[in-house]
Amino acid sequence: MIGTSVSRRNENFLQVIQSYYQLTKPRIIPLLLITTAAGMWLAADGQVDPLLLLVTLVGGTLSAASAQTLNCIYDRDIDYDMMRTRHRPIPSGRVQPRDAMIFAIALAVLSFTLLTVFANLLSALLALSGIVFYMGIYTHLLKRHTTQNIVIGGAAGAIPALVGWAAVTGELSWAAWLLFAIVFLWTPPHFWSLALMIREDYASVGIPMLPVIEGEESTTRQIWFYTLLVVPASFLLVYPLGVSGVIYGAIAFLLGSIFIKKAWQLLQAPFDQKLARSLFKYSILYMMLLCTGIVVDSLPITHQLTIGLTENLQTLMSTILVSS
Repeated sequence: MIGTSVSRRNENFLQVIQSYYQLTKPRIIPLLLITTAAGMWLAADGQVDPLLLLVTLVGGTLSAASAQTLNCIYDRDIDYDMMRTRHRPIPSGRVQPRDAMIFAIALAVLSFTLLTVFANLLSALLALSGIVFYMGIYTHLLKRHTTQNIVIGGAAGAIPALVGWAAVTGELSWAAWLLFAIVFLWTPPHFWSLALMIREDYASVGIPMLPVIEGEESTTRQIWFYTLLVVPASFLLVYPLGVSGVIYGAIAFLLGSIFIKKAWQLLQAPFDQKLARSLFKYSILYMMLLCTGIVVDSLPITHQLTIGLTENLQTLMSTILVSS
């Protein structure tokens, strides 16, 4: 048993609410939701039903919150040992594991029910599979046993994109799986840049993160490798799938160029904590803006503007050719 009595318990109702809110690791959830929204807008050709959007995002939030709460329960021993996480609700004694488990189960049941009733069964099952994969595969089997934990475990973070697509269409297409693949390939550069920053924390509790076992140089090579995979993968939505257009393509090119530049800089200076932090922060911005690009590109008004611009350019070119 870990020492959960190291700090005071909650003193009032507001603190109780705050403690349970902290169990869900709320800073992580918005990034998951934006991939869900991107999947929905892409699947709906930019015309998403507002009620369906609200239900799916709430269902996704509840599902992610359940997974993170379960993670807090499972990892309470190492959370207590790491200075960065020692003040989380369970290791600090503000929430008991049994109460957190009830909370997590309630969140999962609410998520599944909401998505089943107001969206469809496939989206609900996918959201539930995200919880199961995150806990059963990543947290239990991989996190404490292999340096490839975040590579395989990244599938859990990529599932929300599938949930969004399934909520709209009731099925999964190649475009949906490509969105999944983009998030999946993005996860190692994102998470390993963080691991470079907090390497000593992981080492102190025996978590075999790549920087701990193989060192900074090997980690930055892997970050570089996955960056070179995710950036080209992002263009496949434009060609050959053709589900996104020139606006998204331009955004993906700009964002990808910066991503590659930052990964290259880190590769040249593997021990530079500032570069690792810069890449970590940019990776978050990259995914948020890439998904925003998907949404903007899918809007009907964007299609109309693109068509109008193309026609004007063709007219201009024809005029130039005739006059010459």
